[in-house]
Amino acid sequence: MIDPNMLPVYLTAVVALLLVPGPDMLLIVSASLSYGRRVGMAASLGNATSGLILTGLAATGVSAMIAMSPTALTILQYVGAAYLLKMSIDMWRASPTDSAELTHHQGMGKYLYKRAVMTNLLNPKALLFFVLFLPQFISQQIQASSSTQLLTLGLLLNLLGLVFNLLLVAIVGKLGNAMLTNTRVQMYQHKIMALVFAALAAWLFAQQSL
Repeated sequence: MIDPNMLPVYLTAVVALLLVPGPDMLLIVSASLSYGRRVGMAASLGNATSGLILTGLAATGVSAMIAMSPTALTILQYVGAAYLLKMSIDMWRASPTDSAELTHHQGMGKYLYKRAVMTNLLNPKALLFFVLFLPQFISQQIQASSSTQLLTLGLLLNLLGLVFNLLLVAIVGKLGNAMLTNTRVQMYQHKIMALVFAALAAWLFAQQSL
């Protein structure tokens, strides 16, 4: 379902994109450092889930129609930034004494899974990426339809992204798990994540001005 002649170029492009730090990597690394590997894995799975949704939208042409409307993209961008800002405020107000309990009961894992999903879905750049990047690797030399090729390309991208993020979590999360026993770190876990969400919100607002 992928042109063999296109595959090496596509894989090279995907690896290059994965190595470039972005808001997704910031969220996953911060979650791993603040709450350990389990929560980092949850954030990685949330990112992969949103990627699957965007792949489905790209394959059905829905995302292309949205991308053609500047107004829709602008609204999506502001909604996404406002959502991240609200998350930042909520995390800042959270009680530091709840950190250990939330982590133990996987409450923070579920929280960041949902936030990772919504952060990516409300990011117009992610939407445009699937609309503009994936079609570059559609080939007329094979029998598979364009939508089938888009779906296959998107699934491969998400699989490689998930593997990369889980490796990142394994490396960074080891340090995060050690930090969880540090009382001083526990006092500022929520504050750190609040600043991360605020930075992501600022990033989305800044993209709108470009």
